[in-house]
Amino acid sequence: MIESSASPSLFRDLSAFVARPRVNALALSVDGTRLVAAVQSLSGDGTRFVSGLWEIDPAGERDALRLSRSDEGESGPVFGPDGTLYFLSGRAAADGDAHGDADGAAALWALPPRGEASVVARHPGGITSVTVARDSGALCHTAGLLPGAADAKEHGELRAARRDAKVTAILYESGPTRAWDHDLGPAEPHTFVRARAGAEPVVAGGQGTGLEAPGDTALSPDGTRVAYTRFVPGRVPDEHRTAVVVADAVSGEEILVVGGPEHLYEAPRFTHDGSAVVCCRERFPTYDEPYDATLVRIDLADGTVRDLLPGFDNWPGGAACSPLDDTLFFTCDEQGHAPVFRRDPDGGVTRLTASGAYGSLTVAPDGRTLYALRHAVDSPPTAVRIDACVADQAPAGLPAPGGVGDLPGTLTEVRAEGDDGFVLRGWLVLPEGASAERPAPLLVAVHGGPQSSWNGWTWRWNPWPFAARGYAVLLPDPALSTGYGQINHRRGWGQWGGRPYTDVIALTDATEARDDVDASRTALAGGSYGGYMANRVATSTDRFKAIVSHAGPWDLRMFQGDTDAPWFWQRIFGDPLTRPERYEAYSPHLDVAKIRTPMLVIHGAKDYRVPVGQGAALFHELQRHHVPAKYLYFPDENHWILRPHHSRLWYETFLNFLDHHVLGADWQRPGLL
Repeated sequence: MIESSASPSLFRDLSAFVARPRVNALALSVDGTRLVAAVQSLSGDGTRFVSGLWEIDPAGERDALRLSRSDEGESGPVFGPDGTLYFLSGRAAADGDAHGDADGAAALWALPPRGEASVVARHPGGITSVTVARDSGALCHTAGLLPGAADAKEHGELRAARRDAKVTAILYESGPTRAWDHDLGPAEPHTFVRARAGAEPVVAGGQGTGLEAPGDTALSPDGTRVAYTRFVPGRVPDEHRTAVVVADAVSGEEILVVGGPEHLYEAPRFTHDGSAVVCCRERFPTYDEPYDATLVRIDLADGTVRDLLPGFDNWPGGAACSPLDDTLFFTCDEQGHAPVFRRDPDGGVTRLTASGAYGSLTVAPDGRTLYALRHAVDSPPTAVRIDACVADQAPAGLPAPGGVGDLPGTLTEVRAEGDDGFVLRGWLVLPEGASAERPAPLLVAVHGGPQSSWNGWTWRWNPWPFAARGYAVLLPDPALSTGYGQINHRRGWGQWGGRPYTDVIALTDATEARDDVDASRTALAGGSYGGYMANRVATSTDRFKAIVSHAGPWDLRMFQGDTDAPWFWQRIFGDPLTRPERYEAYSPHLDVAKIRTPMLVIHGAKDYRVPVGQGAALFHELQRHHVPAKYLYFPDENHWILRPHHSRLWYETFLNFLDHHVLGADWQRPGLL
């Protein structure tokens, strides 16, 4: 194994790595003078992550200053026009929280420019999101209402009655029943608008019981209108969709509903003058056609919907609107990055950043400056300042928590050619000391999705702890990956284990051909769709020394009926009774007898996206066929392993399994397991 010649790094000490602060969101004051970030750090007992608020100097001259500190944490910061900072927290109020929820649910708090924070609004069961009108200061929050409840008071009474009767049952009459790691309902998310702090809230509308978390809301600058997404159940599951609703913020009356069976609408944002709403529109996939996405403008005067990015070949994220004119800013995956783009009022599009992945875009009042979080495979999220008029720039970083110091290796790119001539690419992390004389063992890590890309920092599948242990890590973007145009979706559509598999193998071949990589000591791993690919690889080749499958589909026919989104899955793979071809062609469980490679299976019991039965069945079959296998099971984790100690054990078990089977080291059972 290659050992680092540098002093012990953060990435060698998994406890220290897990404990690093994590910057998650930015909020800019209306006058542009204050920038606040939500930053996660370990709780006092080290058993969970807690979010706190930090102030960052927009000029980049002063160190960041922590604004809040409580064991419950603070999140979702947003500024009002008078400089008040609003946020969500379940912490106790100064009065002892006599009127709070017994379960510590989040309330809406306000921190004025001078003075102490105080509670602005509570809701039984908690508030999940908040937004503020730029000019008027009107407040909008999202919270649940039980069936039959007209307002928060009735909701609280019904909730108390259920609790006192110890009733947890939920009656579903339409729509999905679960999402990721939780049951949907019985409360339905609703939008509440307050003309000002202290005013009685108006219920602007229900957002439906959606598969993905609802609550995506926006207020017009003057606070007179509110826009939000709504899950709309279809007559049959295949017609489930989301729509954008625009309502009067004073009366709650719906003004406009935009949606249809062909599209999903999400992330609404009002334009600078409130005359239109800009949102993401995703075209539903079908058995024959992949997804597609664009930004659209919905004119509130006549309801017309206009595509703002005709011919743009990648999928944009949510837009940030200039406060001065119809200029928009957005991000999208592109060739292993996720740059910031500017769309001018005349339709022209300019890429503003040269490298990295960006999120949490916010526009300064002058319209010429942006603030965002930048991250990359070799850089955790950090706040940056972007000049809105300069193309392909390297933005200026701002002092903030979350740095990781020196990395235990370097980052480069690998390219290969697909079987159809398509140019493939991926990132390659090389550990310190890798050379022709000391080639590094290789881990191939396949991303989830599969509509995703290795283009940014991840705390859950971070390659640098592996590099610190001496491994090179290949991060391939095969067919179905985002950022390579619609053609990359079409070339792999409907064949999960087909061309994406051959693309992964082609990029692996190209990496193993390097003289600083040891082709005789290679492993493969993946999570979610990447876990499926790990299972597919295990049944297709014995070239790898070890395979790690995290939350991967195993039996596709059983999976499609048990996942939290069976209706969405069947759009792509078809009805297994009438169109079984794709299930039969690409389900790994049918070829279990071919597996020879030692496997580590990882799964969380609360995973509803890929239910835990998939991992349990795989582990059972591996034992039945005498394949060396281990099963790392988390009874209280979901699709992702999120708790600090569990995250550390995830990395430790993973690394020790690789060391044993790839390097020939003795198996080391992690402590506490």
